[in-house]
Amino acid sequence: MSEFFNEVPARIPFLGPDSDDPLGFRWYDKDRVVGDKTMEAHLRMAVCYWHSFNWPGSDVFGDGTFDRPWLDAGRDPMGAAREKMAAAFEFFEKLGTPYFCFHDHDVSPMGASFKEETANLEALTDEMAAHMDRTGVKLLWGTARLFHHPRYMAGAATNPDPEVFARAGAQVKNCLDATHRLSGENYVLWGGREGYETLLNTELGRELDQLGRFLNMVVEHKHDIGFEGTILLEPKPQEPTKHQYDYDSQTCHAFLQRYGLEEEVKVNIEVNHATLSGHDFNHEVAMAMAAGIFGSVDANRGDDRLGWDTDQFPNSVEQMSLGMYEILRGGGFSTGGFNFDTKLRRMSTRRSDLFHAHVGAMDTLARSLLVAHSMLADGALESSREERYRGWSDDLGRQILAGGRTLDDLHALVAESNLDPAPVSGCQEELENLVNRYIERVR
Repeated sequence: MSEFFNEVPARIPFLGPDSDDPLGFRWYDKDRVVGDKTMEAHLRMAVCYWHSFNWPGSDVFGDGTFDRPWLDAGRDPMGAAREKMAAAFEFFEKLGTPYFCFHDHDVSPMGASFKEETANLEALTDEMAAHMDRTGVKLLWGTARLFHHPRYMAGAATNPDPEVFARAGAQVKNCLDATHRLSGENYVLWGGREGYETLLNTELGRELDQLGRFLNMVVEHKHDIGFEGTILLEPKPQEPTKHQYDYDSQTCHAFLQRYGLEEEVKVNIEVNHATLSGHDFNHEVAMAMAAGIFGSVDANRGDDRLGWDTDQFPNSVEQMSLGMYEILRGGGFSTGGFNFDTKLRRMSTRRSDLFHAHVGAMDTLARSLLVAHSMLADGALESSREERYRGWSDDLGRQILAGGRTLDDLHALVAESNLDPAPVSGCQEELENLVNRYIERVR
């Protein structure tokens, strides 16, 4: 196949903050050392295969608008898949991201039977491996698309029909095996329809047990095949279902504890999913870090005026800096990274628009990394936070947390000393202004 993105140079260059070239990085210098790592090692950025190459730009009101010839009707499915793969790896290589992510059916056509589906994926996995060897691009994670086909309309693992559960399990085995074959660093489970529309026809407790068993089977298979990557569960509160069981990071942690998976499974946090659950992105990261289940991030954004998952490219340095701060504060990524689970707008129809979108998003993350690292290195926020909780390091605080105090003890202490502590300011506005100053001066 000839070059698909022939309007774009062979590699997007780093040109620096003073550049006006729209196809050059202003902030993302992959070799720049920030603390003890390069930018590339900190951010571990990935392009998603699905929205970028397998989505035609359609919505519920209109047909696709994008120039994606491999999606045209009547094409030989395997030939079209190979053409799409060549264009995808051309994009990864020119953009310079170290990773990509995929769903099984983004890469491979389903076929007329499960045997054909399996054979298609195996053949295209081999071809994907060859592209990876040629370009050096690695796989951040793979996942099975357990939400698109009508058989999954009532869920996959949580379906009332055990035959659908079995079909989903077989599909996950195929995709996990492919991810292992490609040395993927993680495997994601997104419960796109693992939830319900109404309790009138739902046995909620039964469905939770089914989902718990499904995840345990995935973990068992991971160990059976020697896959060393991390299994990730992606929180989302609703859409497409009214209520999904993986609502947010805290809900996922409780679920994992209930089914004995808290040491095996972590979370893949999506920025716009955090918004839909009523949280800020940095809250979801901090909660996952506190619970010991932080894994990876889908970097995107929503629209404040729209209550659904718009999957827009991230462009807010403030939002991403606050999330990045919690990631760095928690020790950074181990096997995860920032995947751009993002869609072009339907009117962005030039082939080069996909580059413009990713360049802007990558610069946003790079600048956010610099802001977050500067805040953490200076220690002003941490000092303020430590001072606010200083009392918990004194005798009383230590005794309470160690179980050395009872309610009777506390009652006697308060009564004897007439304990009446004065409220202390949280200094929120001062700290918000401090964050803005870091954003203003980063270079």
